[in-house]
This record gives sequence, structure tokens and C-alpha cells, in this order.
Amino acid sequence: MTEEEQKKRKRRSIFIALMLAAFVILFYAITIIRLGENVISRPL
Repeated sequence: MTEEEQKKRKRRSIFIALMLAAFVILFYAITIIRLGENVISRPL
């Protein structure tokens, strides 16, 4: 594998890792928002 191919692979790996992290954060935020609504509106 040439050095250029290694650079491309590393760049792609970093991109995939960032997208995965963004996806996880998005799910976490949606879950907190949905649970938060239930916590705020529940009768005491």
C-alpha cells in the first residue's frame, strides 16, 4: 500500500469515527429530550 493510500484510509477512518460519534450524540440528545419532557410533565 502506498503512502497516499494510507493517508486516504486514515482520513476515511477519522471521518467514519466522527460520524459515528455524531450519531451517538444525536441519539443521546433525543433520548434526554424525550425523557426530560416526561419528567417535567409528570404529576408529583
